[in-house]
Amino acid sequence: MVSHRRIVVVGYEHAELIDIACITTPLGMANLTGNLADRYQMVLATPGGKPITCDSGLVLQAQRSLERVRGPIDTLVVSGGLGHRRASEQAGLVAHVRRLARESRRVASVCTGASVLAATGLLNGRRATTHWRFAPGLRERFPEVLVDPDPIFIRDGNIATAAGVTSAMDLMLAFIEEDHGAELAQQVARELVTYLQRPGNQAQMSIYTTSPVPEHPPVRRVTEHILASLAEDLSNEKLAAVAGVSARQLTRLFLAHLGETPSRFVRKARTDAAARLLADTSLTVAEIAARCGFGTPDALRQSFVERFGTAPSRYRAMAS
Repeated sequence: MVSHRRIVVVGYEHAELIDIACITTPLGMANLTGNLADRYQMVLATPGGKPITCDSGLVLQAQRSLERVRGPIDTLVVSGGLGHRRASEQAGLVAHVRRLARESRRVASVCTGASVLAATGLLNGRRATTHWRFAPGLRERFPEVLVDPDPIFIRDGNIATAAGVTSAMDLMLAFIEEDHGAELAQQVARELVTYLQRPGNQAQMSIYTTSPVPEHPPVRRVTEHILASLAEDLSNEKLAAVAGVSARQLTRLFLAHLGETPSRFVRKARTDAAARLLADTSLTVAEIAARCGFGTPDALRQSFVERFGTAPSRYRAMAS
């Protein structure tokens, strides 16, 4: 028998469509990819069940009236968007989010949706994050919330807050891993061609944002392959085959477009992935080393110290 985990996504006028998609798409992909006994059943709820106009101008049809949704709910997620300020000032909307939170196993916000959660009082005394641009405003409006603008997402008890837009995908991958295991989370990330293991305590950035986006098609194809295939053979010869050029030519292309060799890019990507696993899982260093494509735990430790200036064990202690 297949049961369902009810996921209620709260939308409102001028919510951000990417925020909503980065919640629902990874969970929907988990349903398609995994043989789940507990499938995710997603519902978009809005005030009055009315369609909402997203920041982009596209109109999104609601599935439920927020006022009529009842628990139990597995996960309640408040989306972000430019309409967050007005939404957080609507007493009825805030009251229903507060009510539904009491009936939910897990509560979250993405991006500026944190202001709606803050308006409910649920974030008082808790660490929370939001998009870095809106963090000062959140701190000013809700001084009882411990706003930290740096992490990609923060989990404090059963409440999680994610930073800007696509960090919602990172949080959903963490939820999938918590619910169904790391293997399924990795499969979903590969299907989405996304970077599975972004270090949670980096300053809302990943290897995509710290490195220039390669405009050269073969270089971009190789970087995407690397980030989706960290545990595989990523030698220069294998990567050159992905690009359709010689190994020597691939090195020249990487140096010209990214300022580093393919092997250096691979090492950074694997080390960043290991950092996320250290922060968000209880996997051993040996297990993390294997998952991230390091030959041995010692190889992981050496790369970790080089990149972060600290040992994996110390990094884990600081992140916990």
